Amino acid sequence: MDEDTRLPGQHQLRDRPINDSLLSRESWKVFQIMAEFVEGFERLAQIRPSVSIFGSARMAPDHPYYGLCEEIGYELSRAGFSVVTGGGPGLMEAANKGAYRAKSPSIGLNIQLPHEQHANPYQDVGLSFRHFFSRKVMFVKYASAYVILPGGFGTLDEFFEILTLIQTGKSRKIPIILVRGEFWAGLLDWFRERLLDEKMINAADMDLVSVAEEAGDVVEQIFAHYGERGFEPSPEEREIMLEL
Repeated sequence: MDEDTRLPGQHQLRDRPINDSLLSRESWKVFQIMAEFVEGFERLAQIRPSVSIFGSARMAPDHPYYGLCEEIGYELSRAGFSVVTGGGPGLMEAANKGAYRAKSPSIGLNIQLPHEQHANPYQDVGLSFRHFFSRKVMFVKYASAYVILPGGFGTLDEFFEILTLIQTGKSRKIPIILVRGEFWAGLLDWFRERLLDEKMINAADMDLVSVAEEAGDVVEQIFAHYGERGFEPSPEEREIMLEL
């Protein structure tokens, strides 16, 4: 490689002047991030038990997944769970709409995006975030279960986030329920045929995920997971959640 085209060495970078204006902006971002965490913790700490629901923002109200998601939101709210979504359109709207019709709070964790995201009107509590990472903590921190309907990259991001946190012990074990097995079959087969066969995950990791087809299945699986222990975290789980 030509000497002139190489990246500068560390000694050269140290000699470059610091852009004080840029550094100041970066430093002050810390307070904006802190404010998002503080507001989220204060507003959401009292909503337990809650279930976080994910799915595509692009599903219209006449799509079968929309009706199913609305029913899931309704049944969970009726059963006493606060319903938490990303607060946007599509299946997020459907879950909030269902919960809004029942007795428990309907909550939206909205994200500011250049396109696609706008807050749906079915929220008892609505928070707005600039940063995906602080918003993702709020989805996990107070959730008693994750319910994941068909969706795109954002839905998959949340799915893999909670899988990783539970697998590594950074989050307490909660139900992760994939809705509509046919949609998820290819991904789960790939988990078994590639990740498991090549020993990139353990067999027990596959047990972190279950599949449900209808709203009633979702509610039953969540209650079955907790049995008679109740939804309040144990002292050990509280310590895990504190360090999340």
